Amino acid sequence: MKLLVVEDGDEYSTTFARFLGAPFEVERAGHGAEALDRLARAPYALLFLDMRFDRLDPSLLLGDLAGTTERFDGDPVRARQFLEAHQGTYVLEAIRAAGHRLPALFSYDFDAEPRRWAVIAGRHAPVDYLPDNAAPSDIRARLLRLAGSTGR
Repeated sequence: MKLLVVEDGDEYSTTFARFLGAPFEVERAGHGAEALDRLARAPYALLFLDMRFDRLDPSLLLGDLAGTTERFDGDPVRARQFLEAHQGTYVLEAIRAAGHRLPALFSYDFDAEPRRWAVIAGRHAPVDYLPDNAAPSDIRARLLRLAGSTGR
């Protein structure tokens, strides 16, 4: 089962390759455009998305920087920081817009943001989340459950 990990580092993909085991085959994309390219060229069963992309070259961030800058009263630094902090949702939005409906698991704790999560889940299902400090065994179980919920 091919898992595409979208992250700006390599900590998740390295950890998953080492600890998730069969049936997972882990591949990594470093940003949204790379994820879209990989999804266009090969089938994947699941997505794992980091939320924060603060190590990425700003030119690779998805989202409307100009519009976000305007929302932040013309402050491009705050706008870029906002896009970095929420990049995972922008990546998933682009993936869904490209027609890919595979299940996605976020690395982020939405427990404190139930309204935000309800919007994301309603718009982008099948999707789930686990906090950043989730153990590989918890991530494995959640990925298997997500894969099973779509009959894969």
